[in-house]
Amino acid sequence: MENNLLATVDLGSNSFRLLIASIREDNTLHPIDQIKETVRLTGGLDENDNLTKEKQEVALAVLARFGERLIGFKKNQVRVVGTSALRVARNAEDFIAIANKTLGFDIEVISGTEEARLIYIGAMHSMSFTQDKRLVIDIGGGSTEFVTGTGYDPQIMESVTMGCVSFSNRYFIGGELSEHNFADAIFAARGKVQAMEHLFASHDWSAVIGTSGTARALYDLCIENGFSDQISLDGLYKLRKLLIKHKNTKNLSMVGLKDDRAPVIAGGLSIMTGVMEEFNITTMTIADGSLREGVMYDLLGRKSNCDLRESTVKRLKKRSVLDDAQGDRVGHVTLDLYQQVVDQTRQDPEQIKLLQWAAQLYETGLVISHNDYHKHGAYILANAELAGFSKPEQTLLADLVRSHRGGLIKAIDGLKNKRRIKSKLLMMILCFRLAVIFNRNRKSIPEDHIIRVTEPTKDGFNLLIDGKWLKQNPLTRHSLNEEIAEWKKLDFKIKLVTS
Repeated sequence: MENNLLATVDLGSNSFRLLIASIREDNTLHPIDQIKETVRLTGGLDENDNLTKEKQEVALAVLARFGERLIGFKKNQVRVVGTSALRVARNAEDFIAIANKTLGFDIEVISGTEEARLIYIGAMHSMSFTQDKRLVIDIGGGSTEFVTGTGYDPQIMESVTMGCVSFSNRYFIGGELSEHNFADAIFAARGKVQAMEHLFASHDWSAVIGTSGTARALYDLCIENGFSDQISLDGLYKLRKLLIKHKNTKNLSMVGLKDDRAPVIAGGLSIMTGVMEEFNITTMTIADGSLREGVMYDLLGRKSNCDLRESTVKRLKKRSVLDDAQGDRVGHVTLDLYQQVVDQTRQDPEQIKLLQWAAQLYETGLVISHNDYHKHGAYILANAELAGFSKPEQTLLADLVRSHRGGLIKAIDGLKNKRRIKSKLLMMILCFRLAVIFNRNRKSIPEDHIIRVTEPTKDGFNLLIDGKWLKQNPLTRHSLNEEIAEWKKLDFKIKLVTS
């Protein structure tokens, strides 16, 4: 497989999409293969918000086909993102565990805000560049994203839990198309956006842009039926009248309407109508690029060492007034220990990045209070809008910061409630905790006193430290002995050896 290829998989709530592109010399992307399969994951949520077995089987069959196309790709060439349906599904974790194996690559469930950011990036890269402000609207299967920005930089990002699949299932039961059903759905959409409308109240954008399947379908219908030369509010009103004449989605036979879009077109039309009415939008153009293209350009940035997450960490450090030197000290010792404890063949570069960022951000909670600052920091990292980070990545950052101090057993038990504990995660926590202990005095450890790990096994290791230095730092020695006693409770033995 050539190294100049990238692939993204968008596990949307309506359809799954695979995009493969090559990287040109000017760092732009050239699509060479695209696959779209309608899954309607949101429609497979039962009354308890669990994905049904039947819908999971449909989704896994699609992922198996995608997986065949991705044979030969390396991990750093592929990014897979899940959106609204997987954010909502209560059994998403169990499904994802199977889906990862089926596809051959790990799925990241991204937040609504992160989805909005990536959609904006994808849309802007598919249009002529301008610094004029634009509003991008993306109606998906389970959520709708709103983003304003200039150039390639998104500024305001919001995600609302309404989509063409969920609205079609709720307001057009059995596919019935009536004036009453449309009125209910449109008013519901307007009500959904009213809560965040003030964020976009200035209406100083130069253009409004629709992206993804719903916008494309509405655009095609307006054009093909002669209602307007783009998406317009007047054209949507005419389209609604035409749909009502058909009485049921099962009877739809319209120029410009694809068969797989027919069952959810009413929900999408209602949302778009409600949004345009509420925002006083009369016309809208469309962009070819959306989430999958945005994910790919984001992946391109990571591949070329222009990782947006680096910038996000820097901004958070500045906002939290963190001691950069202390974060670097802790990060250096953490990674040094981790690379000694974990076999090189088992080290994941992405996890190493996250471990280093967690070390740099471990004092974030101090902006709230010194007491329980590790808990405050974990809360901030879990709930802040961290551009570039997927939801699992944010969760791991928060869990590492939460676990870097305090009772070890309590911290581990808390993690067990959220995920299966793997040995590499335990070693990340161990190395992080030790690094914080070694750097408590906020001074760099002299080079000739470097800490070494010897005889590492799955059940423990020896920790070799300069005896003179350790004698001069009795608090560090006391804290190390307490930490060693904590790990002994987990049947992990650390032997302190002085040189």
